[in-house]
Amino acid sequence: MSHIKERFSIQLAKNPSRVILVMILLANILFICFSALLISILAPKSLHAHGFWACVYYTITMVLDAGCISYVIEEVGTASVTIIIVCVLIVLIGMVIFTGAVIGYVTNYISEFISDANNGANRLHISGHTIILNWNSRGSEIVNDLLFSDDPETVIILTPSSRETVLSEINERLQSTIDAEERLNGPAKHSLFRRRDSLRNRVTVIVREGNTYSTKQLTDICIKEAKAVILLGQETANDVCKYNAAVLKEENSRGNSNIVKTLIQVASLTGAQDSADNQRIVVEITEPYTERLIEKIIEHKENLGKCNIVPLRVNRLLGQLLSQFTIMPELNAVYSDLFSNRGGSFYCENKTSDLDILSYRSEYMKTHFDAVPLDTMKPVNGDGIEVFYMAAAQNNIHTRSSITPAPIDLKINPDFWMKRKNIIILGHDSNIDSILEGYMSYRNEWNFINQSQIEENYSYEILNLFIIDTEQSLREHDYYRQYPFVTVHSADIFDRELITDLINSFVDITEDDTSILILSDDRVSREDLDASVLIYLIYVYDIISARLKQDADFDISRIDVIVEIQDPKNFDIVSNYSINNIVISNRYISKMIGQISAKDTIYYFYEDILTYDDANNIDFSSNELYIKTVGEFLTAWPAECTASQLIRAVYENSPENNKSVVLGYVPRDTEKVVLFYGHQEDYIVRLTPRDKLVIFSNH
Repeated sequence: MSHIKERFSIQLAKNPSRVILVMILLANILFICFSALLISILAPKSLHAHGFWACVYYTITMVLDAGCISYVIEEVGTASVTIIIVCVLIVLIGMVIFTGAVIGYVTNYISEFISDANNGANRLHISGHTIILNWNSRGSEIVNDLLFSDDPETVIILTPSSRETVLSEINERLQSTIDAEERLNGPAKHSLFRRRDSLRNRVTVIVREGNTYSTKQLTDICIKEAKAVILLGQETANDVCKYNAAVLKEENSRGNSNIVKTLIQVASLTGAQDSADNQRIVVEITEPYTERLIEKIIEHKENLGKCNIVPLRVNRLLGQLLSQFTIMPELNAVYSDLFSNRGGSFYCENKTSDLDILSYRSEYMKTHFDAVPLDTMKPVNGDGIEVFYMAAAQNNIHTRSSITPAPIDLKINPDFWMKRKNIIILGHDSNIDSILEGYMSYRNEWNFINQSQIEENYSYEILNLFIIDTEQSLREHDYYRQYPFVTVHSADIFDRELITDLINSFVDITEDDTSILILSDDRVSREDLDASVLIYLIYVYDIISARLKQDADFDISRIDVIVEIQDPKNFDIVSNYSINNIVISNRYISKMIGQISAKDTIYYFYEDILTYDDANNIDFSSNELYIKTVGEFLTAWPAECTASQLIRAVYENSPENNKSVVLGYVPRDTEKVVLFYGHQEDYIVRLTPRDKLVIFSNH
């Protein structure tokens, strides 16, 4: 007996659902047999006439349908009170033992099945999908940008975060896209973005709670068959209270162990021989120590052709972007478009053999008017050469036309040079060092006009940067002494008069335009996120308003305000101050991740266009995007032309060592960026000296 009890105890602990099912079955069998035996005793004639199994049948029919009692009594042939009571008891007890128990068990089984599916206990059967591991504020932006992909997308999210929270965040972001599309295009009857279920036809999202470095859970979401795996980093302090923010900041500065462990596991699975070819692993990196560890993992674990690991240096990229936006504010709208799948975008195509980009551009532009060839780059893995384009869709690269645009009179200024830029930075964020490095990179390329100035230690500074921040922050960065173009002044954020006086003095003593960059500290608690930005913005808006009151002819375009915000929900608040250049940092990184997950080589193209040439490098090998004023960049231009004419005229008239490709322009009257990513003959361009051109060139 003790042995039976022990076996029962083990089985109950090991598989309780199976034990309960067996007990339910046994209880029902015993009950039906006992009830049949009882009926046969009370109605012996029926037993002799029909047998024991007929009594079993009677019992089952009564349990399943209480209305069958009358037929059973009729068959039994005895309508005594005793047999009626017994039949009623059989029905009542049977409803509990059979119907109730079975329904309860099945309901519990279904509930467990749903719970297991939500928690990732069931294996999926899928391929060609995108996997997101971990979750942060950039995750919903990645999913949202996939709505505009050329092909339908399936996204599997595995995260230790709450499934309901993640789904709610995604649905909220998708709904805002639906609303924006309806405001832009109207609630068309057959609009793709009319309803959320239409969006689901473009992007299917499955969220699972789980361990991101569990082999079983990664295998269950078919990681070996995925086309891309995105590893998101942990937020610095946005999800904790302000008292724990400093502790978490210190912990994260020593490296992100979760990202490291997850990447090792992912690289092992995707690098296996039975995994899909050319899987792209995009890894977010937010601090130097983790970057060094990931470089080691890439060295040890990357299996080119199988597992292609792309380290996305978040702080560096954001720093480069913000520095470029203050130097050329219109680039915010340019990159916002080109870094996404919506509208114009960067595309790449592999050519089987090497080619010269200058010759290729010239031949390509003779017959193609729906895409602009930009640059070439050796692929990370594989043969041939990658050619990059700006176009509205991948298939536009191959669209050919037989038109011949008429030549136009256009001349490029051989002495063009970027003008001195005056910049004020208010506050700080975790990217501030990268922002300053971005300025330094720009200075290296544009500070000296010729080699003799370098040799003579020429003192001209193309950048004039003024930083207003708290004393503590300035002290942490050693007052930015390593940057010769920077001056600083300490001021508490609530010293309104001091801050406004400093800004007014800077604007008054500078002849050219001034850019004001307001940074959002991303290392504070969620409740304080973007609060400092709004305070600084009020100060700046007061300055502009006061100047307009004093001088109605004051040119407000002299002051460009670039505002960084971390939480997209604050976009509308900032927009109330008529600020055009609002930079939502997370969205830029999300858009880039989405594009890199589809084509990993494009990451290195991004790195190239966001980085200027090194100091003393007068060969200008790196390509960048520039905003150049028509009256300064050109000495002659037509009054009206098509985009195709403008693109070809600028290209043909620019020098061989600095070919300029026009991507669009900014009319002075509207200040809205127009990119030529459609059919170029459809764009009519009317240039004035104060209009600006969007130029892709090496200088």
